[in-house]
Amino acid sequence: MNKNNLILASASPRRIALLKQVGIEPEAIVPADIDETPHKGELPAIYAARMAREKANIIAAKYPGKIILAADTVVACGRKIFPKAEDAKTAVMCIRHLSGRRHRVYTAVCVIRDGREYEETVLTQLKMNRLSDKEIAQYIAGNEWQGKAGGYAIQGTAEAFIPWVSGSYSNVVGLPLYETLKLLKRAGW
Repeated sequence: MNKNNLILASASPRRIALLKQVGIEPEAIVPADIDETPHKGELPAIYAARMAREKANIIAAKYPGKIILAADTVVACGRKIFPKAEDAKTAVMCIRHLSGRRHRVYTAVCVIRDGREYEETVLTQLKMNRLSDKEIAQYIAGNEWQGKAGGYAIQGTAEAFIPWVSGSYSNVVGLPLYETLKLLKRAGW
């Protein structure tokens, strides 16, 4: 495992697991506490990039000389940005809205080293099957939706609801690995 001065500005277990999957274990995991409210009229990709950049900059100020990796994942349908589901009511609202529709997942990745920012936003398009009220209730009862953007985790039970994915699967999980490794390499990691 390479621990070469890398600070992960996220406590997401999915991001940690994805990094481990490619042999990266950050020196430290330091989540950034920021206001994640979208600005009025803010487009999903712009919002994701702003969140990743803000997280990275806050942690970079606390850890000079380190390489900071931050990311933000957004589920969107049209211009609508779906929240992270913190309660069952929000999760049901998200799943009902996504049921039977195509939607997009954006993950913005920001790497900061010595004041230089390296950024990329990755788009993956998906389709969710039309779900019955019973299927939605069963999914909600399993609690996989907790804290997940759009109320679902593709790497769990919800994968059975997704017949079509175009783009990076790891992006939907929470960190596009190919692009993240490319950014880290550009930053000299």
